[in-house]
Amino acid sequence: MPREGTGPDFIEALARGLEVITAFRPRQPVMSLTDVATATGLARPTARRILLTLAELGYVRPQAGGFALTPRVLELGVAYVRSMGLWDVARPHLEWLVERTNESCSIAQLDGSDIVYVARVSVPKIVTLAVQIGTRFPALPTSLGKVLLAALPPDDAARVLAEPSRSGLDSVWHPDRAEWEAELREVRARGWAMTDEQLARGIRSVAAPLRDGSGRVVASVNVNAHAAETSVEVLLNDHLPLLLQAAGEISVDFARLESAPHAVRPSGVGVKA
Repeated sequence: MPREGTGPDFIEALARGLEVITAFRPRQPVMSLTDVATATGLARPTARRILLTLAELGYVRPQAGGFALTPRVLELGVAYVRSMGLWDVARPHLEWLVERTNESCSIAQLDGSDIVYVARVSVPKIVTLAVQIGTRFPALPTSLGKVLLAALPPDDAARVLAEPSRSGLDSVWHPDRAEWEAELREVRARGWAMTDEQLARGIRSVAAPLRDGSGRVVASVNVNAHAAETSVEVLLNDHLPLLLQAAGEISVDFARLESAPHAVRPSGVGVKA
């Protein structure tokens, strides 16, 4: 996050507050004042004031040894999902897909060279990597990411992939440019993507695009399976047709939601003088 903005309307204090929130990392749920100051590069008094402000707003809480985030932080991400209406549209279709495949299903969007999970319905299975809303993975070695990258013009995809991943994960697959360009061309041609233990050992998945009313790819949806339990044949012959059906229905419903008229309350209605 930039510490200094590019215009006169940039609010540095807000940027610093968000930087403190994002300083909390996996396996480090509690951070001391010194930890936060070091991670953000802020002076200790500044970091302390921000933490106390966030505590008063309910986003962090004092805890033995320092501070910890509260569940209220999730509201920031949920607000994004709800603002799109995508989760409300997708939920019944994801549940339908999970019921028929007995596998976890997720929706993700592209953020730089990573994917970020924005919706998920899971089944209780042991997998190599834990996934929840907000989880970030490198896009290229995931089926979800391949679909999203294939939707970009080739030059844009190259520019995106030149950005460093912020996921903290080193994937199994490290293709050169010719290899990933060929992979994305294939995904673009057939309309879906698969990954077979390219992100991490034991993870196999297939994904399809979700489109808005104009046909633009706005997200991707997948069926994720454990390689030891689900063969590639089952994934492609049994799960893929169901996934494509669900993706099409989510896209239709999302387009319908976008085109529906929205009631706007006239200014002053219901407001007492």
